[in-house]
Amino acid sequence: MGLGGPPARALITGIGGQDGSYLAEQLVAEGVEVHALARLEDGPPAYCPDAVTVHIGDLTDIAGVRRLVMDLVPGEIYNLAALSSVAASWEQPDVSGEVNGSAAAALLESALLAQEHHGTHVHVVQASSAEMFGNPSSSPQDETTPLAPVSPYGAAKAFAHLMVGVYRGRGLAASSLILYNHESPRRPTRFVTRKITAGVAAIAHGNADRLVLGNLEARRDWGWAPDYTDAMVRAARSTIPADYVIATGQSHSVRDFVASAFTRAGISDWEHLVQTDPALVRPADAVDLRGDASKARRDLGWSATLGFDDVVAAMVDHDLAGLP
Repeated sequence: MGLGGPPARALITGIGGQDGSYLAEQLVAEGVEVHALARLEDGPPAYCPDAVTVHIGDLTDIAGVRRLVMDLVPGEIYNLAALSSVAASWEQPDVSGEVNGSAAAALLESALLAQEHHGTHVHVVQASSAEMFGNPSSSPQDETTPLAPVSPYGAAKAFAHLMVGVYRGRGLAASSLILYNHESPRRPTRFVTRKITAGVAAIAHGNADRLVLGNLEARRDWGWAPDYTDAMVRAARSTIPADYVIATGQSHSVRDFVASAFTRAGISDWEHLVQTDPALVRPADAVDLRGDASKARRDLGWSATLGFDDVVAAMVDHDLAGLP
């Protein structure tokens, strides 16, 4: 399976998140004309390259997004827009379903309409999630693992993932990347990984005396965010669109993440600094997720460049330095 070259123009939804910023940087460096969709209420997208043309709008405004896609006719569309917190999806299951599910399906329809109207190929990459697997009976998981989500977030992502297959059957070059957890210093502190590294840095600087977390035993397959956006680009340019698991193949517990963070900060005796709050434990939590990215390695030539401790170290160093 071969990979094509960069398109003249690309559209990214969800430019305000960590993935959107890393993806935009990669595409701009390739000379791609990058357009992005951002919500007005979110303010200026963080880390967004100056070369990116930002369009104010909302993915759930189906008519507005359709007009944008028809006007731009981008060669590549990356749908990263989402209610990205699993915990928040329990508080707003209807919003999660609309943004992560039905709006993603509408974007696929818009891409197909643009392709048919203008007679040009439009490649779509959907950012799916390992949360679609819920609590799988076997590990690691691959593209054939049954979908069995245990959260509104996972259920909405599963709908969008299945719709990618539907539109692929209609002639759209659409790929769904089943992304396992991937982190960077650009993660907001509402995410547990950045909450940990920022909290550890605060303790190391004497600005806090404890770190309050939820389920310490939940296990995840954590990777480096720029590696995962690179996989998106490779999938968009694959000659055969498909679904791909993007993961490191190794899982660690939240406790492991905490231990690695404290170790990086030079604190060996840390157990008494961590407090568990039952209120932070999700109603249902996928306990152990670990992905098999063999297909992506074989077909896309993709592999992770940073290991678990290196990812944690990069985040802790950033927070210790007090960088924005």
